Amino acid sequence: MTPNDLILLALKQASVLGVGQPASAEDMSDSFTLLNMMLAQWQRKRYMVYHLVETSFAATGAQSYTVGPGGDVDIVRPAKLEYAYMRQAIASPYQVDYPLEILKSREDYDKIPIKGMQSFPRYAFYDSAYPLGNLFIWPIPTSIYSIHITVMQQLQKFATPSDVINMPEEYQEAIMYNLAVRLFPAYGLPPNAAVVALAKASLNTIRNTNAQIPLLRMPSDLLGSGHYNVYADQNQ
Repeated sequence: MTPNDLILLALKQASVLGVGQPASAEDMSDSFTLLNMMLAQWQRKRYMVYHLVETSFAATGAQSYTVGPGGDVDIVRPAKLEYAYMRQAIASPYQVDYPLEILKSREDYDKIPIKGMQSFPRYAFYDSAYPLGNLFIWPIPTSIYSIHITVMQQLQKFATPSDVINMPEEYQEAIMYNLAVRLFPAYGLPPNAAVVALAKASLNTIRNTNAQIPLLRMPSDLLGSGHYNVYADQNQ
């Protein structure tokens, strides 16, 4: 299966093409552009990405590390961190991992009073700059630690309409129907309710397949000893 195959099916689902009618070069080019634009939007939605990948690198004592092609962390530039932890680089078969709390905003990182302090790492902040992001670990870890970050797998971006699709099979129908939905306004056609419903159903299949809900963790300040009495609103 190639993007070309899905584009032709989408053009037919959108009633742009009739049975046996060929697509023009302009139709194919425009549809191919819309397809890649749609996948770029999907890439930023956790439930549309089927896999998380982990990358590790050795700490150097630097305050920040560039993330992206050719950067200190040479991977495809992610939009955000899903998880982060550090590991003490000691010669032991039982190396211990310590989770890093992810700061969600630049404002939270800016509140740190002594940003150059070196000590046991506790926080990770990812500044999603472009074309290279910047990863800050605080307190700054020395070379005895390695940093591990978990980010979303990059969905395939097609260079040509003849590329082979290397994605889970359920994505093929979702791409076809959701591309058809985007073709309706492009050609000034009224949306087909059946196509719209099938597009939503295919997205729900992917959402349900990719859903991974972490265990709920309560802040330590809210935890107390004994048993909580919901009627008295107190620990006993």
